[in-house]
Amino acid sequence: MAIRHSRSGEPVRLGSIGDAATRTVALARTPAFEAVHLVVRAGDSIASHRVAGAMTLYCIAGHVRFEGGSPPELGTGDWLYLDPGTPHALEAVTDTSLLLTILFDQSGKK
Repeated sequence: MAIRHSRSGEPVRLGSIGDAATRTVALARTPAFEAVHLVVRAGDSIASHRVAGAMTLYCIAGHVRFEGGSPPELGTGDWLYLDPGTPHALEAVTDTSLLLTILFDQSGKK
């Protein structure tokens, strides 16, 4: 089943981290860009991996330990940029809500 992404101009309400029903959801994707509301519950982790594009993580709420970037932890209000291909992993210290964006290199596309 394909994931339904938002359309241009369509508002999306991101659930509160305090709501147990709030889950990770893909928000938008184009050939150049992807946005995800990433929800990681306390004690859960995401194994080390790499992303083809430049990425940012904005911590909306919560606290995660982060491997592959500096600082080694992100808390509410922290923002992090990673170059394409940077290996990274994270573990949630508390229930955490993150806004993940990935920018894909389009310089070779015509």
